Amino acid sequence: MKPPPFQYHDPKTLAEAVGLLGKLDNAKLLAGGQSLMPMLNMRFVQPDHIIDINLVEGMSGIKESGGALEIGAMTRQRDLEFSDLIKAKCPLLHQAIMHIGHRQTRNRGTIGGSLCHLDPAAELVSVCAAHDATVTVAGPNGTREVAFADFPAGYLTPAIELNEIVTTIRIPLWPAGHKAAFIEFSRRHGDFAIVSAAALLQIEKGKISRASVTVGGVAVAPVRVGDVENAITGQAPTSELFAKACESCRSIDAMADIHASADYRQHLATVLSRRALEKAAGLADNAPWNRVH
Repeated sequence: MKPPPFQYHDPKTLAEAVGLLGKLDNAKLLAGGQSLMPMLNMRFVQPDHIIDINLVEGMSGIKESGGALEIGAMTRQRDLEFSDLIKAKCPLLHQAIMHIGHRQTRNRGTIGGSLCHLDPAAELVSVCAAHDATVTVAGPNGTREVAFADFPAGYLTPAIELNEIVTTIRIPLWPAGHKAAFIEFSRRHGDFAIVSAAALLQIEKGKISRASVTVGGVAVAPVRVGDVENAITGQAPTSELFAKACESCRSIDAMADIHASADYRQHLATVLSRRALEKAAGLADNAPWNRVH
């Protein structure tokens, strides 16, 4: 397999990259390339221009600011994996990273590239949904912020203009001591999840004071399961509570494809959300889940 012919551009500044997007027809950005290159080789996409933003300055890095993590869009997934700051402050992100592909793909893949590709089963997409992240994009008129809840415009389609570039992801941090768990069900390690579940819990005086539950791979974008969050907030964490609350996942408008039926995805969402909550609350061990029942 070979990619279609295209013209290659390697801007050194963000302004130059935005300018190229504005004047070139049928152009695609190249970040880590872990999604774009296979699509080029299989000719699912056939751009006339590739704009490589790997040399653009100021597009990577991880820092804590104002109670949130600020992550440059070109930050490699491998850097996220080995960040002590992320491990200490955002355990959900640290756990999710370990499910992404393999070492070779994490060496090149970027957080911004994953979010812009917006595969509904992608781990970083679910983490951003769970944490109510904000995405900053730059365009010819300057920068603007997009709440991640509004970022998916459709299947594999982010809510940004063709001449805009994602520059920063801001992930609000939960208080110290919060609990987190990320699990997924896939055909084999390194594959995209058929369904994943992310859980965040804040437990005070034996009761859940705050909860976030997100399932990925079920619909065209990750789903924050508000019914589950509401049902468990204010309650003492128990397996029985989680099992009952997560039954509402069976009503998610699930998609069907060659990998799984809609009914099966709803079943997985129900089971995995319960297990993620049990793991976060310390009611289950950390063994990998290899059965669904």
